[in-house]
Amino acid sequence: MRLLNILVIAALILAASFVYKIKFDSTLQAERVGKLASELRRERNAIATLRAEWSKLDTPGRIQGLADRHLAMRPIVSSQFDTLDRLPERPLPVVQPPIQDPIGTMIGPMVAPANPPAMPDATGSIPAPQGTH
Repeated sequence: MRLLNILVIAALILAASFVYKIKFDSTLQAERVGKLASELRRERNAIATLRAEWSKLDTPGRIQGLADRHLAMRPIVSSQFDTLDRLPERPLPVVQPPIQDPIGTMIGPMVAPANPPAMPDATGSIPAPQGTH
C-alpha cells in the first residue's frame, strides 16, 4: 500500500509540474500577443499619421502655391486654344509592305517545278534574268 501511495504522490507532483509549465508557457504567449497587439496599434497610428500628412501635402491649393512660387509659368489664356474645325486631318494609317522571304522563294515548294529556277553560281548569287541588262 505504501508503494501505491508513493506512486500516486509522484504522479501528482509530475502532473502539477506539467500544469505549471503549461501555465507559464501560456503566460509567455499572452505577453507576446500583447506586445504584438501594441506594436500593431503603433503601426496603424503611424500609417494614419502618414496618410493625414500625405493628404495635407497633396492638396491642390498647396501644389498650386508651390507651382506659382517655384515654376516660371504664365497663366493660360483663352487665345492659346483653337477651335476643333482647325485641327489637322488625321494622318493616313501606315501600311507595312508584305514581308517576303527571299530564302523561302528560293526554296519554293518541296515538289520540283517544271522549269527549275537558275542555279546560283559559286558565290551564291543568282544570275539576273535575260533582257534586264
